[in-house]
Amino acid sequence: MTSTVVAVGLDAQFEEVVTAMRQWQVTAVPVLEGEGRVVVVVSEADLLDKEELRDVEPTMIAQRERLADYAKAGAVTARDLMSSPAVTVPPGSTLPRAARLMAEHRVKRLPVIDEQGVLKGIVSRSDLLKVFFRTDEDLAAEVRREVVDRLFPVSHMGIHIDVRKGCVTLTGAVRDATPVPVAERLTRAVEGVVDVRCDLVAPGAHGEGVQ
Repeated sequence: MTSTVVAVGLDAQFEEVVTAMRQWQVTAVPVLEGEGRVVVVVSEADLLDKEELRDVEPTMIAQRERLADYAKAGAVTARDLMSSPAVTVPPGSTLPRAARLMAEHRVKRLPVIDEQGVLKGIVSRSDLLKVFFRTDEDLAAEVRREVVDRLFPVSHMGIHIDVRKGCVTLTGAVRDATPVPVAERLTRAVEGVVDVRCDLVAPGAHGEGVQ
């Protein structure tokens, strides 16, 4: 999450919105009201409607089919550009949830708001991709600490963790195969892991013994 966020008020002039985007090199800005409550997000796409339709004489059919676009084309303030509520996430949201919301709503950034709806930061696509820049050594250490050591307290020393370009391979013998599917699922959930191959086996055992 980026804590320093450029935002505008409801009554910000069209030119102010454009200037803010250009100055801060962003493609969208949250629109705030009151004590910083996020109302909506205005994007470059919203602004482009004004340029696209500025000199167009609309037909009745065109007006009916693109009513919202023509309304934005006549916008003077950020308030006039609003077309739908902002898609937001709370501070404790996971990266997969944020990524899923971005995909579902086709947006490039999500305002992070608290329980009162006050802006606390913003998550962008680039923020989501940062987790994949983690080193293989870092990923291996987290998988060892958070997955292997916890699920296999007895046989964990016999488990080998190999990480190459974010792809994790777990090999070795365990006392009990029961936690193996859980280990694979938890490893896959580690932020930055690209793929998982789990080759943990319990020789001669079928769910008996201790881990």
